[in-house]
Amino acid sequence: MSTLRYNTIRFLKSAASISDLPEDQGAEVAFVGRSNSGKSSAINTITGVSRLARTSKTPGRTQLINFFVLDDYRRLVDLPGYGFAKVPDAIRLQWQRLIEEYLSTRHCLNGLILLMDIRHPLKDFDWQMIEWALAETLPIHILLTKSDKLKRGAAQNALLSVRKALSGYEEYVSVQLFSAFSGIGVEIAQQKLQDWFNIS
Repeated sequence: MSTLRYNTIRFLKSAASISDLPEDQGAEVAFVGRSNSGKSSAINTITGVSRLARTSKTPGRTQLINFFVLDDYRRLVDLPGYGFAKVPDAIRLQWQRLIEEYLSTRHCLNGLILLMDIRHPLKDFDWQMIEWALAETLPIHILLTKSDKLKRGAAQNALLSVRKALSGYEEYVSVQLFSAFSGIGVEIAQQKLQDWFNIS
């Protein structure tokens, strides 16, 4: 089986509005989550390219939709974080509208990677994202990030708790432990991308 190659991945463009998006063709997988969920770090760790997505100690650094090209057919998408960033309400609403418009209009979107801090999973915005994906029958894969912050037993309990809360939706929703710092779950996340990009 061939594997998804990240050594040629590159930044394509940032979009501040739907009119700025690349042509709606090929296949995209979008990363979405609260502003403190470790989204950019996860993208960098999964691809093995340390400075691909910009990281910051200040939540809410990603303010645009950022596109990264794997090849002529496949792209990774970094959506603005939601729910936590210390920005004016008008800016936060602008980000939210941008995310909603992207999700509701993008035909080439193959799946969503939803990131949640394992210590604070399934907040209101997370449920909204899950419910939207289910309504659209769009597969969603949850990364419980910062799993290295908990002891192994506590991390497993958190994983089981989230899976229990999502019981009945296994056809479209999957969950795993993940840590950009320690490498927990990186191969599982990579395999999910392989599946969604139809690499075999």
